Amino acid sequence: MIDMQRDFLLPGGFGESLGNDVSQLRRTIAPLAALMAAWRTAGLPIIHTREGHLPDLSDCPPAKLNRGAPSMRIGDPGAFGRILIRGEYGHDIIDELQPLPGEEVIDKPGKGAFYATDLSEILDKSGVKSLIVTGVTTEVCVHTTVREANDRGYECLVLADCVGSYFPEFQRVGLQMIAAQGGIFGWVAQSPEVLTALQEQK
Repeated sequence: MIDMQRDFLLPGGFGESLGNDVSQLRRTIAPLAALMAAWRTAGLPIIHTREGHLPDLSDCPPAKLNRGAPSMRIGDPGAFGRILIRGEYGHDIIDELQPLPGEEVIDKPGKGAFYATDLSEILDKSGVKSLIVTGVTTEVCVHTTVREANDRGYECLVLADCVGSYFPEFQRVGLQMIAAQGGIFGWVAQSPEVLTALQEQK
């Protein structure tokens, strides 16, 4: 579950301050909560990610740091603490989707979940070969993670109702790009299909 963080999803937060419609992301919360409940009941692992940086910004390259309006950049004061800084209220996952004790939480400095993290080691240790990918945003962190996972040999299934973009057109095209040419990066489905499959395995 990628970057379901307060900075991105809460009204009044960083995402909305940039002029984005956070309702486009928040529509994923209910289906994600249902999916996570069923996934936990089935005893399957959930890995959460959070995009953010060290307080001194030593892990944030200038090419990333210098994006956006001068007063609303990574590390600047925001409505929920310093923007995308680890340990701040806005950096954490929204209340509705909080990790349970024992679930992996990966703090990543980049868009993709593999860059500068121990995700590969966690998956290798668990013998995982397939990933169901959810979260935000579809065209940025979800896409980057799925592309990287595909290069590493993982089969990826992206759930259309459990990923979101601030921009409906990016959402539509982003999902089409993943599934194009017979699944060039992965597959796309809806979460009820996964819930049905979990029920059938009981």
